[in-house]
Amino acid sequence: MYSLNVPPPSPVTRLAGELARELPRARTRQRGQHTLVGKRLGDGDGARLATQVHTELTGVEPFDLRVTGIDLFETAPTGSAPVVYLSVESPALRALHERLCTVFDPVAGIEGDDYTPHVTIARGGELAAARRLTDREIEPVRWTADRLSVWDSHRNVPVREFSLPV
Repeated sequence: MYSLNVPPPSPVTRLAGELARELPRARTRQRGQHTLVGKRLGDGDGARLATQVHTELTGVEPFDLRVTGIDLFETAPTGSAPVVYLSVESPALRALHERLCTVFDPVAGIEGDDYTPHVTIARGGELAAARRLTDREIEPVRWTADRLSVWDSHRNVPVREFSLPV
């Protein structure tokens, strides 16, 4: 599966790593594997998808994002649950997601109206521990996305990166 992602800055990935320590039985992301999915693109030829995304990004300017708290999905459409994550707010990211949903089919249950921008902290483990972690307050982390990447989830690597504006 390929996706268009916003690479989170080091303060966000560091926070996710620190919080993951409180979920010892969960599967956590390794350094460099934290992502913020803007839109899933599907399977197929990564280079072709990246070229198509490049065309759709014409005119997209750098945009602001903000991590606002910790939340969880108690169930997940795929993979282990619960999924504990950092909540991300960004009207511009939501608008980009909606725009890309007109070109790339939304994944039912997790995209379109169901899209929840987030950076995963951990998957699986004890639900009670996950719920306790969501009660913690954190300082918001703000940043400006000035680049996006087409991400290959099978290999956990970027296929192509784009500087904004494209």
